Amino acid sequence: MLNITASPSFSRIAKKLHAKDKQVLDEAIQWIASNHLSGEEKKGDLAGVYVYKFKLNHQETLLAYELKPDKFKPSALVLLAVGPHENFYAALKR
Repeated sequence: MLNITASPSFSRIAKKLHAKDKQVLDEAIQWIASNHLSGEEKKGDLAGVYVYKFKLNHQETLLAYELKPDKFKPSALVLLAVGPHENFYAALKR
């Protein structure tokens, strides 16, 4: 099982979600933890970052994460950001 940690920016966003939405987010995180390569690996500036897409309140939501120390034998799952597609990658680069 992977050790799951969250970045401060991820925690700030997740804290503001309603209980029902947090449950959907938790299910997505558990899915990623058991299938850690289920997200799409990004290239360029975001190399090493994976993005998993899921539905939250009938809207496509993106969840960005990293696998530490590498993708082949990860020991930790670091949650980076969650949100709608609008400005998601620009905010993730910061």
